[in-house]
This record gives sequence, C-alpha cells and structure tokens, in this order.
Amino acid sequence: MSKSKDLSVVGWRELVHLPELGLHGVPAKIDTGARTSSLHGEVIEEFERDGEKFVRFAVDFGAQHVRQVCEAVHVDIRGITSSNGETQYRYVIKTPLRIGDLEFRAEISLANRADMRFPMLVGRSSLRRRFLVDSGYSWLQTPEMKTKKGHKP
Repeated sequence: MSKSKDLSVVGWRELVHLPELGLHGVPAKIDTGARTSSLHGEVIEEFERDGEKFVRFAVDFGAQHVRQVCEAVHVDIRGITSSNGETQYRYVIKTPLRIGDLEFRAEISLANRADMRFPMLVGRSSLRRRFLVDSGYSWLQTPEMKTKKGHKP
C-alpha cells in the first residue's frame, strides 16, 4: 500500500493534458465513482498502422468552436455502465495523460459527453496509486488556475 505522503493531491476538477493527442488544458472532473476515464470524442474511423489497431476521432470544444481530430491506439471496445445504469459499448484508447507533473499511460473510453459540464472525466483506474483526491478543492494540480476551496463551479 502506498503511503499518502508519496502521492500528489488532486482537486475535484483539474486541467489535464493528453500530449500525444495534441490536447492541452482539457477541463476534467475527477470521479472516483467511475472506473474508466472518459473523453468526449466522436469516432470517425478504425484503421491499422504497422499491424496495430488505431482509431481516428474528433474532440469538439463547443465553447471555443474548435474541433481537434486525433488518432490513438485502439485497445478495445468495452461495455461501460454509465451513472444512469445503462451499458454503452465504447472504444477504449491508450494514451499518455498528464495531471500536474505526473505523466502516465491511461486507458480512456470515447463517449459523447456533449451534454456534460466537463469534456473529460478521470476515473479511479487512472488515479489509483498516483493521486489522493481532496474533493473540497479545485485546481490543486493546475498551476495556471487559482486553487479554489469548495465545490461550486
């Protein structure tokens, strides 16, 4: 078991980075109730490169009117049960994820999160043995944002 002093502390929301996808400063909700991390993405196509399966997908940032087309290694298609109890089959990719100064490879499902407040959700598989969550704060690993106490947006 890891000692708590060895782990970085994240707030209930952070700006995260997916460097291989060209996505930086993505607003993410930290959600220990979700096993798998999730990113808002619309799958465009599957393809193969050097014998490895890939998926091409678009990430839309509506507020900024920006669409980023990304490619990532396609790990699996899995049944993911959402918070409302429905199971959806989603593409799961594996790509580096950086939160604060820590970068690691994470499995992330691609889902339509257009109706959600955050385009990304960081689940407990990505947090495990890396971070402690202090749900009373925001932006603890986001130096470009002022740390906020409390849970109000």
